[in-house]
Amino acid sequence: MSELVCIICPRGCTLQVGREGDTFRVTGNSCKRGEAFAISEQTAPMRTLCTTVRTVFPEAPVLPVRLSAEIPKGQIFPVMEVIRAVTVDQPVDMGGVILKNVLGLGVDVVAASGLLRPADG
Repeated sequence: MSELVCIICPRGCTLQVGREGDTFRVTGNSCKRGEAFAISEQTAPMRTLCTTVRTVFPEAPVLPVRLSAEIPKGQIFPVMEVIRAVTVDQPVDMGGVILKNVLGLGVDVVAASGLLRPADG
């Protein structure tokens, strides 16, 4: 039996998850979304990632970035290794793709700020 806190809604239900054969039994949830979250955490946990990348711009030495979608929890460190190797050398707008399809996961690393917004023109 595992215990975890649901993060799907602000209620923060304390969930108990047990396995009975091929099925999971979830208690403590106030809604079906909590049950789905608990089962997902037991079978294929997913995470999002927010971090920064280096730039060549002295006025903004780092640029905040995020993933365009969740990735498997086990891929966080490999994705971070790829991100650490990146240096942005051109202005990008918020939402601009920094790395496309990182590690073949179908997820992009995108700028989370317009800090290095391209000049209008």
